[in-house]
Amino acid sequence: MQKDSLVFDLIGKELERQRQGIELIASENFTSFQVLQAMGTVPTNKYAEGYPGKRYYGGCEVVDEIETLAIERLKKIFNASWANVQPHSGAQANLAVYLACLKPGDKILGLDLSMGGHLTHGSPANFSGKNYQAHFYGVNKDSGLVDYDHLEANAKKERPKLIICGASAYSRDWDYQRIRAVADEVGAIVMADIAHPAGLIAKGLLKDPFDHCHIITSTTHKTLRGPRGGIIMLRHDFENPYGIRDPKGNIRLMSSLLDLAVFPGMQGGPLEHIIAAKAVSFNEILDESFLAYGKQIINNAQAMARAFVNRGYNLISNGTDNHLMLIDLRNKNLTGKKAQETLDKAHITLNKNAVPFDDKSPFVTSGIRLGVPAVTTRGMKEEHMETVVAMIDKVLMKADDKKMIEGVKGEVNTFMQQFPLYPEL
Repeated sequence: MQKDSLVFDLIGKELERQRQGIELIASENFTSFQVLQAMGTVPTNKYAEGYPGKRYYGGCEVVDEIETLAIERLKKIFNASWANVQPHSGAQANLAVYLACLKPGDKILGLDLSMGGHLTHGSPANFSGKNYQAHFYGVNKDSGLVDYDHLEANAKKERPKLIICGASAYSRDWDYQRIRAVADEVGAIVMADIAHPAGLIAKGLLKDPFDHCHIITSTTHKTLRGPRGGIIMLRHDFENPYGIRDPKGNIRLMSSLLDLAVFPGMQGGPLEHIIAAKAVSFNEILDESFLAYGKQIINNAQAMARAFVNRGYNLISNGTDNHLMLIDLRNKNLTGKKAQETLDKAHITLNKNAVPFDDKSPFVTSGIRLGVPAVTTRGMKEEHMETVVAMIDKVLMKADDKKMIEGVKGEVNTFMQQFPLYPEL
């Protein structure tokens, strides 16, 4: 069979783009080479609807071992009692929780997308906002921190069935204990979506949500540095809120309903080659070296935040506890769209992002979101953050100077040569 040179040439171009540029998208990272290898293996050929030991197809004895290994490693990472590694994405992990915990039209309470929340936490454009009555809490206008008084007031007013904590553009840690206290008062289940900080939580560098939140979801990329995918976890199983029973009359625990929500509730056969890659990445997280990596992420993020503040940039909440930061560019007379498109030309990649109380559309925005997991994986340390911020500032302050931008692109390409990416390729 003839090699598809067109597709593989494009893959080669993407490899070079990743190698040459500075990757600051907070939701991106670079997997290890062995995770890449696992993704391109023969379990992709195996259909395995169901769960280990309970499949609808024959020939699943080996993928059963792979999936069981992934589950056991994940449970060990987070001291969980139950885990499902089949969701294809974080969005599907969240959907499974809603299917297991809610009925159509039930009320949910999440962080407003415009305040740093996520599409799947109730946005009207998403299934979460279309199928459920979505209500929101926000952040304090002065501090940029989650307004827990607002959360509590809305919870008492609306009495949601599910309270969602977690965000896609929030740079501070969470008060899970307070959220659980509010949930207990109004009779709600708490879901923590830790897709962004999961790798830092895994090593005890941020607060542990597991004892306060009923259900935990996450992606496996971002700070976990694995393949693209989703996971659901419980530390403490519990009776489902609707008293659903199995055919023998026994109350079904939430773990059972979550399994059923993933399959057959919302997806078919799991991607066993991706689950194999998840298992590989989970083993990397269990290694003590991942703690040093997590610490370096936080050190790099805080060094980058300081460098921006020193140049007069307005950081929401004035800093970061985790791997990312959100910058309001209005005092620099720039939009997020202009900043993203201009920095792209200099091979510096980040994303435009709404800031709290933004006065611009989501397609323009007043801000940018930056994260350091990917550059930390490349080997950057605190001192390199100053160099990166200096190049960003140089571009943004002369965003229409094509010659200068081309010069910075050359600086970026030269700078990144000291941080090799996938030399095996």
